[in-house]
Amino acid sequence: QVQLVESGGGLVQPGGSLRLSCTASRSISSFYTMGWYRQAPGKQRELVASITSGGSTNHVDSVKGRFTISRDNAKNTLYLQMSSLKPEDTAVYYCNANTLTAQGVKYYWGQGTQVTVSS
Repeated sequence: QVQLVESGGGLVQPGGSLRLSCTASRSISSFYTMGWYRQAPGKQRELVASITSGGSTNHVDSVKGRFTISRDNAKNTLYLQMSSLKPEDTAVYYCNANTLTAQGVKYYWGQGTQVTVSS
């Protein structure tokens, strides 16, 4: 079983920055994709950014130019650098990792970390 532990959330003013971290209990090089999702109150969980094992990244339009996903395989850690934060970025942010098994894709989730953007 894999544990994903997020950290780095908190309260920040509009225009501020935060860096989220997600540390895995095993080598992340085995995951074919990892990503960050978020869920705001009353809304569905949505993808924010993803990164493949080869390092290719994808960021949704609403965060392009403001957020950057990265991974450090040596530290078994996934990051999300967030800048120019807006109140609409307020949500619980979840780390996700996927592996391919003989039975198909297996999904792992962290417990989430709250990000609140408010003055």
